[in-house]
Amino acid sequence: MLTMVVRGLPKSMTQSALEGLFEQHGRVFDVRFSRDLFSGECKGFAQLKMEGHQARAAIAALDGTQQDGSYLRVALFEEKKRRGHGR
Repeated sequence: MLTMVVRGLPKSMTQSALEGLFEQHGRVFDVRFSRDLFSGECKGFAQLKMEGHQARAAIAALDGTQQDGSYLRVALFEEKKRRGHGR
């Protein structure tokens, strides 16, 4: 299972529309859709989980595509490594 980050989503994007866009490339297991608390509009980013080969196919197909005037940036999620001081 791979987690992808989607950035550049238009404010008009809904969670169901985003799922539908990615389901063209395989089964979406989880979606974390960021929306404004007051207006309910999309904040421009989301995370999705898909199987490995399906996630890679979705990235290849959707990265750089245009949705409602915004260009999507789709990539694998990479956790930031913590910089500890080693105490």
